[in-house]
Amino acid sequence: MAFVPLQKRLKTDIAKALKEELKVTNDHALPQVKKVILNVGLNQKKYSSKDIQQYIADSIALIAGQRPSSRKSRKAISNFNIRQNMIVGLRVTLRGKRMYAFLDRLLCYALPRIRDFRGLTPKLDGQGNFAIGIQDHSVFPEVPSPEASKIFGMQIQVTTSARTDARGMALFRQMGFPFRRPQKKGSKETEVS
Repeated sequence: MAFVPLQKRLKTDIAKALKEELKVTNDHALPQVKKVILNVGLNQKKYSSKDIQQYIADSIALIAGQRPSSRKSRKAISNFNIRQNMIVGLRVTLRGKRMYAFLDRLLCYALPRIRDFRGLTPKLDGQGNFAIGIQDHSVFPEVPSPEASKIFGMQIQVTTSARTDARGMALFRQMGFPFRRPQKKGSKETEVS
């Protein structure tokens, strides 16, 4: 069986399944993925050198397919050793073909490579959007294995046009996000759906 990209499946198989599940007849009323945001916070104690910041920026560019923009601090906070206009994070916003290509790689390659992966927690933000925290960026196959001191984590925010968690969850399940099943009383492990 040949691999069918997510963008094509969203217009055919997933759209048909969502119409039945949500009881919607209009294709334009179905929930859709609007954008995906990758965010990396730069801990000043750990990632303060320019070499490591450049390595993180290059790794995000490999993972996302476009260069990240730097985020600067707005004010100085002495307890965190942050000065005004210091780079404290990197962010990439993906839309269109790059977004769908990234979601394909995330679902098919990166998530299965996470050690001891038991599924994603099925909690959305109330508006049908979903956030994933990844502790090790090297689960993406584009990035070569780094030294232990260069491993960093990232947050991935998937924003949808669904206005409720139920509609957003239906979209994510049809897309193939591996959510944990709810635990039964007395059981210790959860299975991946």
